[in-house]
Amino acid sequence: MKIAVFASGTGSNFTAILEAIQSKKITNVQVALLVSDRPQALAVQKAKDHSIPVFTFNAKDYPNKQAYEEEILEKLTQRHVEFIVLAGYMRLLGHVLLNAYGRKIINIHPSLLPAFAGKDAIGQALDYGVKVTGVTVHYVDEGMDTGPVIAQRAITIDLDETRETLTKKIQEQEHSLLPEVIQSLANKEAAN
Repeated sequence: MKIAVFASGTGSNFTAILEAIQSKKITNVQVALLVSDRPQALAVQKAKDHSIPVFTFNAKDYPNKQAYEEEILEKLTQRHVEFIVLAGYMRLLGHVLLNAYGRKIINIHPSLLPAFAGKDAIGQALDYGVKVTGVTVHYVDEGMDTGPVIAQRAITIDLDETRETLTKKIQEQEHSLLPEVIQSLANKEAAN
């Protein structure tokens, strides 16, 4: 199964996917493209270091979302991408990609959705004072973190928890859960 990973930042989940493929925790999956809306993102350099094709864009260079999504779709089609994984991609997808890929787009989010959707879920959880947060992998729809949940993992928030310690705990769970879900979806695709 050929996948594209969309990332806007450091690419820690992207790296976790690549490591899972290299260690055979994920089989029959190939990362065919990294898409980033931030050409300077660390994820872009990580893709180049692994000889993975990259498409970067600056949204301001396009008249609207449809225009840049049409170009992304063209790149996905050229590389025969079958599935999209959003791994720290900080833009909502529009109808161009949603219509083309439907239920073949997943996202990882650092909370137990529907709690703390949107930006800064870790900060939201700490500010709210909850005792448990977590990680969610879900299908992507037109809303912000509103698609059907595929898998979740709970994480206890300790009394002395800081943003840094909670981020580390969340990333550890993300880095194992996302590859597991990708493998599960690849198995389902292979069975069809």
